[in-house]
Formats: sequence, structure tokens, C-alpha cells
Amino acid sequence: MSVLISSIKPHSPASRHFVRAGSKLISVNGHEIRDVLDYQFYIDEDILDLVIEKPNGKTRKLRLKNCNGEPGFEFETYLMDKQRRCANNCIFCFIDQMPEGMRESLYFKDDDSRLSFLFGNYITLTNLSQRELERIVQMKITPINVSVHTTNPELRVKMMKNRFAGEVLSFIPRLNEGGIQINAQLVLCRGINDGKELERSLEDLIAFENLESCACVPAASIPRPPTAWASTCIRCAMPALSSPAFWAVWAASSIS
Repeated sequence: MSVLISSIKPHSPASRHFVRAGSKLISVNGHEIRDVLDYQFYIDEDILDLVIEKPNGKTRKLRLKNCNGEPGFEFETYLMDKQRRCANNCIFCFIDQMPEGMRESLYFKDDDSRLSFLFGNYITLTNLSQRELERIVQMKITPINVSVHTTNPELRVKMMKNRFAGEVLSFIPRLNEGGIQINAQLVLCRGINDGKELERSLEDLIAFENLESCACVPAASIPRPPTAWASTCIRCAMPALSSPAFWAVWAASSIS
């Protein structure tokens, strides 16, 4: 693995060693660099032993001194890698409910543990590998924000429409054991993961000593509207998760 260096900051340690844009950073102090988390974690040293692949494909080793955590590299993207897309098809997904014709970035479903740590995004753990899980524990990447929804494995599979959704619940105890603070989120769907299922989820989560918070968010999905409004409703294909009385309230608020 390596990451492409897009440019070099002037007067930086890297520029003084004639590192060129288009080179690839392979390792720092013997550690492979795959993305921004690896990079930020391992460059926090005054002396950096680097392995660089030059634009011509040849490998070069160099030592940078007095870096103070800033060797002078710049990369094509902040993550130094592609943003990871959500692999779920949750029954309450708000992105699936958005109207057509808006800017494309609004339709991107991210599910990236790096964004959870860096920007506070919530992740479902379904595209987190065992290796990435152990890296979080090793580097003490904390807190991690997790969209749990339910601690019932079978129900979680049904709600998220991902056959791995139940299995990865085992990652939560590992995070807890590793001292990683956890902020949990439960999107509550009426008649599905509320009531007894909600009680079970809360009891399971409260048992973790490193649970920092647990947010219960009522689902925004709504049932199919009366026929007269169906042509303008953007949520008609979503499951009916709310009371039929919603439509009376919706109509009154629309009129006002």
C-alpha cells in the first residue's frame, strides 16, 4: 500500500530533500501508510525514516529531521483514500427519501470509521474489517460513533438489510474492552425496534463501561399518503413507520 503525494510545501523538510510531486509515500518509521489516520499517527515524531517510491518507480529511503509533525507532503484528498460508501439498505434511510434533482454529493451514503473519529459521523460497522477494528484499538482512535439501532442481531439484519449487520455487533464489546469511548444511536421505528426491543438494546448498551451516550432518534419515514397527494410525495416507497394521524397533522401544517 502507498499514498500519492500531490504536491510538496515550499521550504519544508520534504522540499529540502528534493521529494517530488507524483511520488508515493510507502512507510513512515517502518509503518505502512494507507490513509490519513496512519499518516497523522506516525508522523508525530521529530525524526522520520521514510520509504518513498519516486515517479519513475524506483524506491528511495530518506531521513527527515526536525519535522515537528509536518514533513511537508500534500495529498489529493483529505482522507488520502476513497471515502467508503454505506453497504446497507436501511428501512428508514433518509437519503433514500430525498427528492431528485439535488446536488450529487447529497445522495452519497458514507459509512467510514475515519470520518466518525475526524468529523463525528455515525457508522454501522458493516464495512469495518477486523484489521481496521484492531487499528482503532491500537491507535486509541476515540470516540467512535455507532449507529446501533438494535442489539438484536436478527432484527438488525432485517432493519438494515445487510446479512452482516448482526455479526458486527461483536465489534462493540471489542471497542469497549479496548478503552474506546462509544456514542451509540438508535433510530426508532414504531413497532419494529421500540418497546421491548428498545428496552433490550438500552440494557445491553448500558452494560458497556465506555458507553458515553446513547441517542434515541424517532424515524422520519412516513406512511403512504392519501391517493390525492401520492404524486408529490417523495417517501411513498418507504415502509409505513408512523401513525396514520400523521397525515392530518401534515395537511394542517401544509395549509398554514
